[in-house]
Amino acid sequence: MRFFKIIAVILILVVGAYAASMYFFVDENKDFKIEKEVDYPIDKVFSQFNNLQHFTRWNNFFTSSPSIDIDYYTPYEGQGSAISYVDPKNDTDGEMFIRYENPAKSLRYQLFEDRNESPTVVDVQFKPVSADKTKITWYVHTPKLSVFRRVENFWTEDRFAENINKSMVSLKNVLGNKVEKDNQMAAIKYDSLMVENEEDKLLLGINVSTSNKKDALYKNIVMNYNKVYNFVSMDLGKKDDEFGYPVLITDADNYKDKEVSYFLGIPLSKKIGVSDNNFNFRSVNPSQNYVIYYKGNYEGRIRAIQQLIQKAKKDEMRFGDIRQTFIERPMEGQEVNMKLSLTVYK
Repeated sequence: MRFFKIIAVILILVVGAYAASMYFFVDENKDFKIEKEVDYPIDKVFSQFNNLQHFTRWNNFFTSSPSIDIDYYTPYEGQGSAISYVDPKNDTDGEMFIRYENPAKSLRYQLFEDRNESPTVVDVQFKPVSADKTKITWYVHTPKLSVFRRVENFWTEDRFAENINKSMVSLKNVLGNKVEKDNQMAAIKYDSLMVENEEDKLLLGINVSTSNKKDALYKNIVMNYNKVYNFVSMDLGKKDDEFGYPVLITDADNYKDKEVSYFLGIPLSKKIGVSDNNFNFRSVNPSQNYVIYYKGNYEGRIRAIQQLIQKAKKDEMRFGDIRQTFIERPMEGQEVNMKLSLTVYK
């Protein structure tokens, strides 16, 4: 009996010492600042923060768990927008609000976690460093913690910083794809033959053989594009701003054949595990290309392809595959908007 009394006294002393040290030496809440720079203009960056549907696609707090479920509430963007989330696997839930917005300058978020009545308040400021670079500063104010939970403040800042580091990698990938698409659209000159050096790409897609009868080929392309798009967006959970324009690769002169074989894929930033054997990855090596942008019915692309082949022959260049990059998604009954690229070499 005496032994248990001694143990009880020791436990009381230890708990008391812990509580006293937490009370006198550890702050009840934490305030800290984190700064980062991204190589994109402020208008592109700010729109990824003030739109919560965009925000949750790249922020590691929301993307790190595959089981998290998010509901969005109007107005979806800017001051007054909000989300709620539930993560059954990690047994967490919460709500997030944008309480204040100064367009292209600052935002204030409030995050309520696990039914905690006190929120984490995060003020984010945006400052253009140059036309193509933005400085982002987070000012974080954590909620007050009880004496027995204050030990959590020892790792709060490190955990928040780690989350931001991972989020910045995802944000740069998202902005890279978005800016690349915007720049490509702005640079289009239709029906003019150009020379381009194309970087390597990693495509996830499908191999197809189909009839080249009137309209049958394009209908087949639309069908298989929808298959690939649905697999990437739904099965793999990728959003539109996380991948590039769809690319169809085929022999340059097979438009004359009765049957056509092609590979249709969507560019991704890295290889990931794919369980469906219908889909596979294909690497596209860097190359020099003769390029024409074309808009019209799909059959009309043949003339543009012939121009590219004639140019290659005139320049005494050998040529390989033709790549058809769909600037607008292929849809049955509608004109195509595409970039035709003929790979050439000596």
